[in-house]
Amino acid sequence: MNARLSNRGDVDPFYAMELLKLANHKRQTGMEVISLCLGQPADGAPTAVRQAAIAALGSDAQLGYTDANGLPSLRAAIGAHYASDHGVDVEPTRVLVTTGSSAAFTAIILAAFDAGDAVAMARPGYPAYRNVLGALGCQVIDLDCGPQTRFQPSVEMLDALPAAPAGLIVASPSNPTGTIIEPERLAAIADWCTEHGTLLISDEIYHGISFGRPTASVLQNSPDHVAVGSFSKYYCMTGWRVGWLVVPDALARRVELLLGNLNLSTPTLSQLAALAAFSPQAAAELDAHVAKYRENRDLVLRRLPEIGIADTLVPDGAFYVYPDVSALTDDSLAWCLRALDEIGVVLTPGIDFAPVRPGSASPTDGTRFVRISTAGAAEEIAEAFDRLKSWV
Repeated sequence: MNARLSNRGDVDPFYAMELLKLANHKRQTGMEVISLCLGQPADGAPTAVRQAAIAALGSDAQLGYTDANGLPSLRAAIGAHYASDHGVDVEPTRVLVTTGSSAAFTAIILAAFDAGDAVAMARPGYPAYRNVLGALGCQVIDLDCGPQTRFQPSVEMLDALPAAPAGLIVASPSNPTGTIIEPERLAAIADWCTEHGTLLISDEIYHGISFGRPTASVLQNSPDHVAVGSFSKYYCMTGWRVGWLVVPDALARRVELLLGNLNLSTPTLSQLAALAAFSPQAAAELDAHVAKYRENRDLVLRRLPEIGIADTLVPDGAFYVYPDVSALTDDSLAWCLRALDEIGVVLTPGIDFAPVRPGSASPTDGTRFVRISTAGAAEEIAEAFDRLKSWV
């Protein structure tokens, strides 16, 4: 008997993970591989976080399930974080702790949208948004965002749509481009969404990693939209799998019920440790990492002309650079596969973030771009460019 296959499972690959899998296989054969494909900090969790985890393990605490929406103390700490960083009062009842921001997105999509609903997002944009929306039966509306708009959507793009979408996802700082939406522009987008009955979901998981430009939260504009946060990026806790949602009151109970059915609860040890991530001691360590990400960004921008890539938009934050490589290739996936196979350098093809649409061509097509992670060690980035320079 053939296994039953759901159309929901027929999603595009996450090419960054596919390239990582191939890279790991290359390592097993003895190749020295340098990976610039993942958004994962080279540094581990702050000392205070690790000490909190050790203390919890050494205590008599059972470390069993928490409430589906998370530890009350962590939810309160997240609310206090918005008050201190953005001047916004957030009631803990609106905060839900999730198993990473990935679980947060799945839960809010299930809670807010029905099959057939249209949800708009920037192109290029994070592939999991598109893939999860498609798997759950939503219609993805691409907003083509090029360098002229700093790869970010605008009210003018929304006005040009034939009908207001049920939802809009924005990301600031963005993955893959590292660009930040100016506070005034974000406020205008939020006002448009409120006026048109569109739920605005703001991906704020890279907040804290900015290089001089302010990062506004959608919560500064209205409590009727959604903010997504994470301990993975700025807080260097990728494998701990702790994220969060701040949702309107009307959505809080629905999301809580979904989380209870999907995940039961976020790992208790990770939640207890995450409380320490908001400490002044942790902040001092983490801000030093941000300075390194900026130095790595500048290193990549200096080295790109050496391999024939010019006029790359300077990222405002996060830890990515997103250059146009059309002077070198018209097939970013094939080019990245060759770079891995021939010189052991792993990059992410732009088709992860802007897949080709049959029958149409656009300057934002991911075939023209690659994403370079600047989250690793400067020495590895320099070695990767030495290899690329001798190869192209």
